[in-house]
Amino acid sequence: MKAAELRQKDVAGLQAEVKELQKAHFGLRMQKATQQLNNTATLGNTRRDIARAKTILAQKQAAK
Repeated sequence: MKAAELRQKDVAGLQAEVKELQKAHFGLRMQKATQQLNNTATLGNTRRDIARAKTILAQKQAAK
C-alpha cells in the first residue's frame, strides 16, 4: 500500500487498516511455520506496510 493512499484515510480507517495488516501478517507467519509459504518476501512487505500505516496514523493523531 502506498503512503499517498494511506494519507487519504481518516484515523478510524487507518486503525482498521493496521488491524487488517496485522491479521494478514499473522496468517503469513503461520504459513511460514507450517512450510506452506512460497514467497517469503511478503512477510517483509506486510511488516513495512504495517510500519507505514502506524507512522501515518501517529502523524495524524499528533496533528489534532
